[in-house]
Amino acid sequence: MTLDVYAILGLVGIFAFAVSGGIAAIRRDMDILGVVFVAFLPAVGGGTLRDLCLDVPVFWLSDSLTLWVSLIGGLSTFFFYHFLNHFRLLRWMDAIGLAIFAPLGAAKALELGHNGLVVIIMGVLTAVAGGLLRDVVCRNDALVMKGEIYATAAILGGLSLWTLVALNIPLNLALPIACIITFTARAIGIIFNLGLPKFNSAT
Repeated sequence: MTLDVYAILGLVGIFAFAVSGGIAAIRRDMDILGVVFVAFLPAVGGGTLRDLCLDVPVFWLSDSLTLWVSLIGGLSTFFFYHFLNHFRLLRWMDAIGLAIFAPLGAAKALELGHNGLVVIIMGVLTAVAGGLLRDVVCRNDALVMKGEIYATAAILGGLSLWTLVALNIPLNLALPIACIITFTARAIGIIFNLGLPKFNSAT
């Protein structure tokens, strides 16, 4: 895999998720330290859990740039919140982070030689675990639990990456394609308010 593709996508995803965490924290009237702390949760939380599950060194321990990008994302949100909030960016920044982290998480498991199911699970874990931590800390309804096309989009991202690589498409090309597929699925869910069916307790 081309390192530049992996690194650039990773930093964009970290910044997007950090902004989503910062916005959620500000809406809960947290101070600047709280905003920065919550910004770190979606930015590095999913990748941390993924690396622990895969029994590999946690990525940000050897790559401090990811921590700086998370910090910049949180601080940028704190100081420019009114500008960012004008565009109602929380869901869209979260969608960008989701679209990048699902294929990246899947790619890491794939490079370690794991089977397709593990690849998809690691993609989902990387994409949704940090956002779940953010929502729990901010006492928001977790997006992953609301029936929206959220975890479904992450599953599609991991599956599409695995499929593309299985078709002998180079990983550095498969990654951006899988990101686009994941984002498109999430965007369709947001725009058209689509979600998975829920159990009807009235029947």
